[in-house]
Amino acid sequence: MRIAFDVSPLSHEPTGIGNYIRGSLAGLAEAAHGEHEIVAFAPTSPEGLLRIPEQVAGLPVTLKLRFLPFAHHWRQAWSRVGRPGVEQFLGPVDVLHYTDWMFPPQRSGLRSTMIHDLVPVHHPEWVTRRTRSMHTAKYADAGSCDTVFVNSAFTGRDAVATLGLDPARVHVAPPGLSEAFGPDGAEADLGGPYVLTVATLEPRKNLAVLVEAHRLLGGRFRLAVVGGEGWGEQARFDAPGIVRLGRQTDEQLADLYRGAAVVAYPSRFEGFGMPIVEAMASGAPVVASTHASLDEAAGTVALRAGPDDAEAWAAAIVEAAERRAELGAAGIEQARQFTWLRVGETMLAAWEASR
Repeated sequence: MRIAFDVSPLSHEPTGIGNYIRGSLAGLAEAAHGEHEIVAFAPTSPEGLLRIPEQVAGLPVTLKLRFLPFAHHWRQAWSRVGRPGVEQFLGPVDVLHYTDWMFPPQRSGLRSTMIHDLVPVHHPEWVTRRTRSMHTAKYADAGSCDTVFVNSAFTGRDAVATLGLDPARVHVAPPGLSEAFGPDGAEADLGGPYVLTVATLEPRKNLAVLVEAHRLLGGRFRLAVVGGEGWGEQARFDAPGIVRLGRQTDEQLADLYRGAAVVAYPSRFEGFGMPIVEAMASGAPVVASTHASLDEAAGTVALRAGPDDAEAWAAAIVEAAERRAELGAAGIEQARQFTWLRVGETMLAAWEASR
């Protein structure tokens, strides 16, 4: 097969979605064993012309980028106008897999997409207007796809119930792990025991409950916050013992996971909850929100606390720290099942079955 794979979001600093795109592309290339041609493509900005080649470097894919000024507006116009077909840019394709920022037209071949979550539908107040507009249009187009991949069974059920998708066309492909995350290696030292949380700073990540739990714990742990600047109302991080670390590389983040007394993930709604699995792979005990969207990442290993119950978070953090060795070992086993090769194999199998 000749597979066209949209990598447009790799033009920005990596987030969970960008990491999924890069990882799934790598897994697909590995699963293909050189038997299929994979064309990574994007209409993109000058920044993307620099970032995307760095992101896909070393992967056995054909890279086709097209510079467009005001690339976001061109991508949206191309998606909504419905012409020209992607073939005019790439030549004939057997599969077109689009990801997160556009839904390009095509004239032949299988049509495929990825849905990470339906947060913009269920909670439009938690996303920006631009995100809401882009995703609402994309969700509507998903009904035209031969295959729709989701990163959890929870998201799959949600997509079927909310968008009316055919269950037979929905395929679960949980994310894999960067090789950086493992129990062996350096451990970060922040000058004392710390609770680590990893999230872009936005309302649904619910970091205020951790700030309050930190206060209730009375200085027993520091609170280390990793993640890029987001949008909307933010928790206040100006209390003593709270450390803002901003974005980190995978290697730096792995050190932080290994050094953490506990990793806390209080999000109100996710597609999957990748930091949970990254932390487990690194040997850290995890406390996660009780929202059902985190069940598959958490398994039976993470301790759980209600997203609005700071006292429950404080108690769970203390328990997780006391059971660190036990929960860490169980988490390493839980994380082993999540690989990018498995994602690539799932994609290829779904496309081959749909031809």
